[in-house]
Amino acid sequence: MRLRISVEPHPRGALIVLERHDLPERPRVLLDGYGGELLSGFIMAARLALPHPLPDEHCAGSFALKLSLTHDPKVSIVLRQDESGEVIDIPAPFWDKLYAELCLVIPHARALTRSAVSHALVH
Repeated sequence: MRLRISVEPHPRGALIVLERHDLPERPRVLLDGYGGELLSGFIMAARLALPHPLPDEHCAGSFALKLSLTHDPKVSIVLRQDESGEVIDIPAPFWDKLYAELCLVIPHARALTRSAVSHALVH
């Protein structure tokens, strides 16, 4: 599995982008800061819940997202973008690395958002 995580500028600030370049359909899920923080918390909640189920989480807003913990055929977190229908499946062995990377990219996205907002207020 190859999951690429990046931060991209957006008119409202910044987006966290998750992409699976190893799959032919190359799914791409966009998260605002709220979605990034929710995914980070969901990863930890999923780890603590195993082997039991965990209720789905829904991230509202411009980049609405559904987060689900699945156990079959393998334990994974499934991200489904509401608008585009894009789906990214993240198996349990990758959760720790994704959590650590989110801890790094969320502050960068937050800083870009702050910068964009303050720039818009000046002009």
